[in-house]
Amino acid sequence: MKNIKMYEANDQMISLIRDNYTVLQNLSSFGISLGFGNKTVREVCEEQNVDTFTFLAIVNLTINGYHSHDDIPLLDIQTLLNYLKAAHNYYLDFQLPFIRKELIEALDDNNKLGKLIMKIFDDYASFIKHHMKSEEANLFPYVDKLLHGNIKENYDIETFSKHHAQTGEKIKELKSIIIKYLPSDSKSNHLLTATLYDIYNLEEWLALHTNVEDMIFMPAVKHLEEKKRAILKNIDNPISNIIEQTTDNGEILSDREKDVIVGVVQGLTNKEIADKLFIAPNTVMTHRRNIAKKLQIHTAAGLTIYAIVNQLVDLSNVKL
Repeated sequence: MKNIKMYEANDQMISLIRDNYTVLQNLSSFGISLGFGNKTVREVCEEQNVDTFTFLAIVNLTINGYHSHDDIPLLDIQTLLNYLKAAHNYYLDFQLPFIRKELIEALDDNNKLGKLIMKIFDDYASFIKHHMKSEEANLFPYVDKLLHGNIKENYDIETFSKHHAQTGEKIKELKSIIIKYLPSDSKSNHLLTATLYDIYNLEEWLALHTNVEDMIFMPAVKHLEEKKRAILKNIDNPISNIIEQTTDNGEILSDREKDVIVGVVQGLTNKEIADKLFIAPNTVMTHRRNIAKKLQIHTAAGLTIYAIVNQLVDLSNVKL
C-alpha cells in the first residue's frame, strides 16, 4: 500500500529514506550528502544549504503524488532551479549511458533485433537530451534573469508550458519490444531482465521529474512572474483598498513580522531572511503565514504596497 504520510521538517531524515528509498535520488539532486546520523530534515537541509520547505515539497510530491498550490508562494525558486539542473546532469551523464552499456552487454551484436533495440534506445536518448538541453538553453536562463528582476515581455512560463514535450512514449515502446519480441539465451536473458528493471526505474524517475516541473516549478515561476509584473505596473488595485483591508482587520503585526515583510519586499528568500534575522527558515514561513492571516495579503506585491504605505521601507529600496 502506498505511503501517504506527509513528511515534515522535524521528522528524522533517516526515517524518510527508510520508508521511501526512491528519495535517495532526490537527495542526490539537492546535493545532500549521506552520513547525517539521526538529524531532522530541517537540520540536514540547513547544514547543507538547502531550503527545507522546497525540499519537503518535492519529497512529498515524489512519495505521495500530491502538492498544495497554497504553498507555491513559499517555495524557493533558486533551490528548485538548482535541483532541476542537477537532475538533468544525473539523467544525461549517468543514467542514460549506464543503461546503454547494460543493453550492449545484454544484446547480441549479430542479432538484427538487438541492433534495432539499440537504435530505438539511441533515438530515445537523443530525444531526451534535446528536450533537456532546450530547457537549459531557454527556460533556466529565463528563470535566472527573472530572479534578478528582469522580465522578457515576449516570453513567459506559459510559452514554455505549451511546448513541454511529453517524453514517456518512446521508452514505453522500447520496453514493449524487449518484452514481446526479443528471444535470448538464459545468460543474456538475465542481463536483459536486469536492464529492463533499470529501464522501468528510469521511466518512473522521468515521470517524477516531469511532475516536479509541471506541478511545482512552473506554478512557482508563474507566481514570480505575476509578482514582478504587478510591482512594475504598480498594481491594478488602488492602494486605498489595501489600507482599508489592513486597518479593518484589527490585527497588529509584531516587530519580527514587520522585519520579515521588509525581507520579502527586498526580494530575499526565506533562508536569506532567516540568516539576516538569526532565526530558522521554518520560523520565517510561520511568520509569513501569520502575516497573510492578519493582513489578508497573500502576494509579495501586496506586501510591498503595505510596507510602502506604512513606511516600513523606502520606495528606493524596493527590489522589483
